[in-house]
Amino acid sequence: MNGERGRTVGQLNLFADHIEAGDYLDRRHDEALPDRAPLPRPDIRMMQRPIGPVAVFGASNFPLAFSTAGGDTAAALAAGCPVVVKGHSAHPGTSDLVAQAIDAAIQTCRIHPGVFSQIQGGNRAVGQAVVQHPLIKAVGFTGSLGGGRALFDLCAARPEPIPFFGELGSVNPMFILNGALASRGGEIATGWAGSLTMGAGQFCTNPGIAVVRAGADADAFLQAAKTALEQVGAQTMLTNGIASAYHQGRDRVAATSGVQSVLTTTCDLRNATPYLFTTTAADWLANEELGEEVFGPLGMLVTVADDAEMMAVAKSLQGQLTCTIHMDDSDADAARALLPILERKAGRVLANGFPTGVEVCDTMVHGGPYPASTNFGATSVGTMSIRRFLRPVSYQNIPLSVLPQDLTD
Repeated sequence: MNGERGRTVGQLNLFADHIEAGDYLDRRHDEALPDRAPLPRPDIRMMQRPIGPVAVFGASNFPLAFSTAGGDTAAALAAGCPVVVKGHSAHPGTSDLVAQAIDAAIQTCRIHPGVFSQIQGGNRAVGQAVVQHPLIKAVGFTGSLGGGRALFDLCAARPEPIPFFGELGSVNPMFILNGALASRGGEIATGWAGSLTMGAGQFCTNPGIAVVRAGADADAFLQAAKTALEQVGAQTMLTNGIASAYHQGRDRVAATSGVQSVLTTTCDLRNATPYLFTTTAADWLANEELGEEVFGPLGMLVTVADDAEMMAVAKSLQGQLTCTIHMDDSDADAARALLPILERKAGRVLANGFPTGVEVCDTMVHGGPYPASTNFGATSVGTMSIRRFLRPVSYQNIPLSVLPQDLTD
């Protein structure tokens, strides 16, 4: 919670600096050319403008960073849009405390009170009513594929369809190339176990899949991962719903044809313990369900026979938030062949690291092709997230005395 609070406050400060600099406005100016032939050119200026009130759905797994004052709220406010938050039922007290802090800031800064509102409680009909309200112009959501898809469809079915920016999760595969596997497979396996179980695996960037070439090095990697995971005890998950979904996902994977259990533990109620499975590329490619996210500390090793099978696994992936390549210098050719595929599959591609931990900065992309997110051209983290709630407007031959101040400064 301390780390998440620091991240949330840091994000708000970053966005404040960004909008004060004015970069998000993307201001452009084509000066008039009255003597141009065959036709004169008018004076045209352009900048980004807020789209209007935004509905934000708080996330269950990040009570601060992706909820009441989290990424979507910060981005919408930075764009100049009023925000209506639907607080998540998993942490109503935290949501209320944060809302009180926002209200205090509104009063201190003498901002119109309609800039921020929060709704608590109720069933799904409450969230549906918010999405369908005619004044809402966009929706931000972080959560499950099922819940996000339902809200996405509601947005599209409105008399005035509106954009839905949903971050829905992914399996975040890692591709461990031969040189790296041979030279430091044990180190990567230990790091994978730590990333896989961080926060009981309740990160949307949790690396649930590792892809390696079959052989003695892969066997050693699997054993090292198992040994590291065996040291991790039961962790309490954030909600009963998350825990139940994790247990169901574990059972689904264990019952899938071609999947072998490597580490089997026991957990019930709100507890989560790590599980480790292995399968072949052939079985992975034959079972689309293996590519579905299991939200929790569950890992699967996919073994491939050669580089061609590794490429086939990469091409089979659905949209991802992240893809990772573990490589040494000797793997450069293989990595160059893999990168053009992975950059089409994910919003963030990283090398020799683990995707848990999303830096809040100008260059971060937290999004990807569906089903990782519903808008592959957007990000829900970093300063570019502000642009989701802006639209460009051109001003042609508007006198300076009439133009918005942002265009005349």
